[in-house]
Amino acid sequence: ELELKTTLRELVVYIVFLTDLSILTFGMVSTDMYYLNKVMSHLFLEPSSSEDDRSGFRSIGSRADFWRFAEGPLLDGLYWEKWYNNTTLTLQNNSHIYYENLLLGVAQIRQLKVRNNTCSIYPYFHHFLEDCYSEYRSRAEDRSDFGLRNESEWKYTSASSLSPWYWGSMGLYSSGGYMFTLPKSKQESVEKLMFLRQNSWLTRGTRVVFIDFSTYNANINLFCIIKLVVEFPATGGAVTSSHIYSVKLLRYVTYYDYFLASCEITFCLFIITFIIQEAIKIVKLKKEYFRSAWNWLDLLLLVSIFAIAFNIYCTVEVSLLMEELLSDAHVYPDFYFLAFWQVLYNNMIAVNIFFAWIKILKYVSFNKTMTQLSSTLSRCAKDIIGFAIMFFIIFFAYAQLGYLVFGSQVEEFSTFQNCIFTQFRIVLGDFNFETIEATNRILGPIYFITFVFFVFFVLLNMFLAIINDTYSEVKADFEVIPSQELQIRDLFRQVSKHFCNYLI
Repeated sequence: ELELKTTLRELVVYIVFLTDLSILTFGMVSTDMYYLNKVMSHLFLEPSSSEDDRSGFRSIGSRADFWRFAEGPLLDGLYWEKWYNNTTLTLQNNSHIYYENLLLGVAQIRQLKVRNNTCSIYPYFHHFLEDCYSEYRSRAEDRSDFGLRNESEWKYTSASSLSPWYWGSMGLYSSGGYMFTLPKSKQESVEKLMFLRQNSWLTRGTRVVFIDFSTYNANINLFCIIKLVVEFPATGGAVTSSHIYSVKLLRYVTYYDYFLASCEITFCLFIITFIIQEAIKIVKLKKEYFRSAWNWLDLLLLVSIFAIAFNIYCTVEVSLLMEELLSDAHVYPDFYFLAFWQVLYNNMIAVNIFFAWIKILKYVSFNKTMTQLSSTLSRCAKDIIGFAIMFFIIFFAYAQLGYLVFGSQVEEFSTFQNCIFTQFRIVLGDFNFETIEATNRILGPIYFITFVFFVFFVLLNMFLAIINDTYSEVKADFEVIPSQELQIRDLFRQVSKHFCNYLI
């Protein structure tokens, strides 16, 4: 009973900690972030009904399409100079996208190139082909001046130490390149883009173009950092992608923000207490400490230390950089660095609260149902590991077969990673059979039928049989063990009674 009381007391303390963490994490996000992302995506990624469908960002398939988008929908979205009834807006020469989102500074356009003769041409084609531009690699990157050589857009700018590399659909790109900013005026921006198009700013060596700009909405205190990416692979054509981050960089503005700050302080105190407790356990138990899965889960929760450190760093960095980034309205303020790390911080907190909720199972493990579940999983662990080895041998064999047979024709099998996810989708019934049948009318049906038979009907049912058989054994063993449910119920009743008496 003493052990149960100790566990119950720890559970109450942990629930207080979990409540504080939940308030803290959910206070960092809001539905306004989704709607802000949605309206920005609609404006810049989707062409309006009055425009040619080829002028939209997602329809870019060539360099000509890029210039058509840049000189049309991009500038229309960036520069809002008139009200809906064509009345001219006088907003101190600033653009307010959707009349609510202030465009911070100006937009920046940047490209990365590769040098000529960075790939090998088969000897038979030397007489037909003189130029050869490989896919983007850091070693093959072109850093020499080109074109008119008189402005920054024709000269290579070294990568910033703060800006992270970008992982695109076709490669990993550095943060340097040939870049320029758009003027504050829409007409001047049109002339700038026309001048660059006429002087061939995009070349055969161009492998990627980035369009970066940031906005701030004071109504909801959110920054929106937008990165539009157009990759020009060595195959020709173009591949588009985009990242729109709505983040709260100015943390403490309203009274609710200061309430969240108090939750952050409370969270720090909890973490310090947990660190002391775990340190004492490690000193006392030594090697035995690391043999418990719950102790490893406690160590994972201590990753919160990195979250706390990064939160302090981000708050200080924003306060230091904000004035510098907004000091000149005619330059591009690079908020992407702050947004990138803020998103990573949010992801870290999301993983942290996930494990925090899982840890509740530790405190309710005295429940009969939970004990049966944990006993079942621990008893059949060896059988499941043996089954998993056999399952993944067959699973990866089918993934390799699908990649080699359908990879050049079907998007779901275009990479080995896509094959793995596609096969999990087949197991769940989410799959388009017609695509692989159209690619190969013989191997397509054979692949699909045999995969469903062996993996779905045989292996998965074997997995369920292992768990079901072990659960039956565990349940039979628990029938002869006296139940502690009444003892636990009495304990809760006693605690509730003492609590009510204390309130009276």
